[in-house]
Amino acid sequence: MKRPLYVASAGAVTPAGLNARQTTAAIRASLSAFEEITLAGPFGAPQVVARIPTHRSLRRSEGEWLVNMAARAINEALGTDDPAMIAATALLVTTPESFRNHPGFEKIPVNDFLAAAIERTGRKFHPASRAIDGGAAASLGLIEQAANLMEDHGVAQVLLGGVDSLVNDADLARLGRAGRLRGANAQGLVPGEAAVFVRLTLEPGREPIVAAIHGVGLSRETDSVLSERYSQGCAMLGALRDAVNGSGPSEPDIDFVISNGNGERYQGLEMLITRPRFYRTRRELMATAYPAMTVGDIGAASGALTLMLAADSFRNDYAPGAVAMCEVASESGLRAAAVMVRTGGGR
Repeated sequence: MKRPLYVASAGAVTPAGLNARQTTAAIRASLSAFEEITLAGPFGAPQVVARIPTHRSLRRSEGEWLVNMAARAINEALGTDDPAMIAATALLVTTPESFRNHPGFEKIPVNDFLAAAIERTGRKFHPASRAIDGGAAASLGLIEQAANLMEDHGVAQVLLGGVDSLVNDADLARLGRAGRLRGANAQGLVPGEAAVFVRLTLEPGREPIVAAIHGVGLSRETDSVLSERYSQGCAMLGALRDAVNGSGPSEPDIDFVISNGNGERYQGLEMLITRPRFYRTRRELMATAYPAMTVGDIGAASGALTLMLAADSFRNDYAPGAVAMCEVASESGLRAAAVMVRTGGGR
């Protein structure tokens, strides 16, 4: 990255909270938003999931539910009613990965999703706004594009994030057939749902900003969880190395990690191979946060969640150090890493 980007604010709606503050407080307190539901197929089978408590009117269809989640988190992250500033704000939104054929796009086609979400917010955003495929890691991969929009295309700030729900019949059936669900498989994932956005700026301005992104890495793993082989960690290792390949912090400076690891054996083995090859400096303990322990696997929204949690840990003084590494993996194989540093701002 040519220069750092600052995380100015965040917005979220997750199973752990209906805004960013509730969500980060629940994760910090190690609370669990898991519950058991009864599946329609196989009929009567129990399944542990992480769902957002909501009125059924907001969930009339899977597509409308994704739109409602996204609009709520976007409006919270925006934090202003100034029409001029909103018009100069670009949205970069990651949606459920295309290979999943998410039922949310049956009534609202994926090409129309961003327009529907913007309409639901009641705002008018910069025409450079985009919805992108690629899952959780794609959010971090868009950080440099966000910087480019602000430097060269007249964008004042960027709302970067994603929206997803794995709590639907299609994903539950798909994951169940693969034996990847928590239940019969003790090392399975807990399906979750969420929308999370962070607001990025080039300059701290007058706001009490405490977190800056100094480096980003992106790579693609050929042996994804969808393949018949276990990952050897090459893509994640490449992303981690690229994230520190600049003038910012290097590997010895990293104090803690925030990962979107979801508890699956596949991802556990991948990181078991990757981390000793990257974190070569001796540490008594590498503190690592796994938000999925509270909110489950939230798919495309989990990349922005790692950024939001790192910024909150700096702001509220519970971070174990001044430098964080965000490690994010998408189901289809994309891998991303971002280095975040505590700045001089604060409460």
